[in-house]
Amino acid sequence: MSDLSRSELARLVDHTLLKTDATPSDVAALVEQARELGVYSVCVSPSMLPIQTPLGEVLVATVCGFPSGKHHSAIKAEEAAKAVRDGAAEVDMVIDIGMLKAGDTKAVEADIRAVREAIPGAVLKVIIESAALTDGEIVAACQAAEAAGADFVKTSTGFHPDGGASVHAVEIMKQTVGDRLGIKASGGIRDYDTAVAMVDAGATRLGLSGTAAVLDGAPA
Repeated sequence: MSDLSRSELARLVDHTLLKTDATPSDVAALVEQARELGVYSVCVSPSMLPIQTPLGEVLVATVCGFPSGKHHSAIKAEEAAKAVRDGAAEVDMVIDIGMLKAGDTKAVEADIRAVREAIPGAVLKVIIESAALTDGEIVAACQAAEAAGADFVKTSTGFHPDGGASVHAVEIMKQTVGDRLGIKASGGIRDYDTAVAMVDAGATRLGLSGTAAVLDGAPA
C-alpha cells in the first residue's frame, strides 16, 4: 500500500456535500473546511451555486442528472451549462444505467456527448454507478465515456442501494481507460486505508464527504 501523506491525499479530494437537506450555511462551512484541509475542490448540488464564500485555491465541482441519471440529455446538458456559468469548473454527470444494461451503448455515448458539448471548457466526469454493473458493463460504460470525450470516469453517486466504490471496479476502470482518462472513486470511502487502496488501484481523484476523518488516518 502506498504511503501517501495527509497533504498528498488531500490534493486528490473532492470534498463533497450532496445531501438533499443541505443549506447555504452548510455549503459555507464546507468551503471553510475545504480550505483548512487543503483539498482539491468542493462538490455541491447545482442549486447551491454560485458559492458566495471565498474559495481561495479550492475549485468548484457539481453534479448533473443526479442521482438517477434518468433525465433527458438536453436537460442534463442545460443543467451542466448553467452550473458552469454559475462557477463550476467540473461537472460529474450520471449516465442512464438502464440504457447501458439494455445494451444501448450508443445512446449512453450520445447522452455523455450532449453534456460534453455543452461544457467545452469544463472537466467532465462520468458516473457509471459501478456497484450496479457487471464487469463487462463497467468496461462498456468506460468506453462510451472515453468515446464521448469525457475527462474522468467515476464509480458512484453514493446514493445507489447496491453500494459505492470498490477496488475491483477501479481496477477494471483503470484497465479500460489507462492513463487517458482520470478515475474518480466515490461512495463509501470512510478511512485512510480504503482511500489509499483506491489510489493504488488507479484512482486519481476521490469523492469524500467525511474528508477530515479520512485524512486524520494518514501517517504523521
